[in-house]
Amino acid sequence: MNAPITAPMATSANTAQLKTTQLLISVTTIEEAQIALENGADIIDLKEPSMGALGALPIETIQAIVAYVKNTKNAETKLTSATIGDLPMQPELLLAHVNKLAATGVAIIKIGFFQTDDYQPSLDALKSVVQAGTKLIAVFFAETTYPQGLIAAIKNAGFMGIMLDTAKKNGLTLLDYYSQEQRIAFAKTVLGNDLQLGLAGSLKLQHVTLIKELNPSYVGFRGGVCEDNQRNLALDATKIKAVRKIV
Repeated sequence: MNAPITAPMATSANTAQLKTTQLLISVTTIEEAQIALENGADIIDLKEPSMGALGALPIETIQAIVAYVKNTKNAETKLTSATIGDLPMQPELLLAHVNKLAATGVAIIKIGFFQTDDYQPSLDALKSVVQAGTKLIAVFFAETTYPQGLIAAIKNAGFMGIMLDTAKKNGLTLLDYYSQEQRIAFAKTVLGNDLQLGLAGSLKLQHVTLIKELNPSYVGFRGGVCEDNQRNLALDATKIKAVRKIV
């Protein structure tokens, strides 16, 4: 297990901002986006499950799904997010992919923080897109141990939040990697830095109540709301609806 850095409790202002937990559903097509929206998703996350932990969809597919969501009923209350793919922490590479993705109109861009000796060069490179108005989420992986001060550095770079996920989709969940004590410590650290907190990692319906105790900004699902709990199979509307009832 990997113990995150501890931090002071989130302020009362943080808590007030984060009382409502949103539901993020990862989709691959317009048809899946429709199913997710019809059954209560707040955030339509664009990702290709067969291409790794944060597999990227083709730009044309992302553009089409973003346009679809923007033209649905109550579109003003829905968000889209997308991943840039499973990329190494190389500043120029990350910047190029973020800029390309930002041009699609997607609301939030997720960047996987894979293992590297120094994250700061990548954070420095991405400051320009943040200053231009692009909203970025850093995705941490439960299997990875991160250095002291990284969460504060991410805040200083202008990111809007941090999401904790699993890199290996092997049946283990976030709860298998982080104890409740470690989950609480991580949540306090993120919220204490005035960042949004996202939680995912092969979560299923039975995990929602425990995860919600951490007061996340949103919880993310893919495999847990698919047929047979297999992330590469089709979304199951009944499972999404069941999760929505308790998120």
